[in-house]
Amino acid sequence: MRPALAAWLVLSLLGGRGAQDMCGDPPATPSHSVPAPQLSPEERLSPHMPESLRCDACHAIAFQIEEQLSKAEGKVGKKALRESDYIEVLERSCSQDWESYGVLELDGEKRLSGPGLPRQQPLSVMVSGGPWPSRLSKLCHGYVGERGEAQIYEAHRRGPAVLRQLLCHGDKGPCAGRKDRPDPPKALQNEL
Repeated sequence: MRPALAAWLVLSLLGGRGAQDMCGDPPATPSHSVPAPQLSPEERLSPHMPESLRCDACHAIAFQIEEQLSKAEGKVGKKALRESDYIEVLERSCSQDWESYGVLELDGEKRLSGPGLPRQQPLSVMVSGGPWPSRLSKLCHGYVGERGEAQIYEAHRRGPAVLRQLLCHGDKGPCAGRKDRPDPPKALQNEL
């Protein structure tokens, strides 16, 4: 079998038929064009988080609070933090730079994107920076002020779902009354 294969290869090369001719040209790579989301004047200029993005923003904030509190507890051996410590962690959580978050358009709907939020389409353009970090920081401080540090820390100790419920899905939460839409798997913090 091997001598026949070698003979065929030699004859093919001598006959002027290279591998490219035998296999054909590589298929053309299709080109894709992905436009950036078109932001309304409110989305571009308002100092406040647009109503349509508040549920996503709340989930991002809950994720960051959970991450920061868990990291702080890990440093003390998973024990409960002292009040002064969790107050400091919550302040740091809300005062972080939030630069890894932005807005993208998914199926004609604008969504906030970043760590702890549902993963988006592989081909999408995210608009980050600008007003988004300050809006997230302001909302985070608002949630901590409304709910109180002790209540937020207690919810964290009971689990991430309890914290999200407290901040986002309660009677007055930004996700209250929203139909749950199926979300793809969540992006991990270090994927971005």
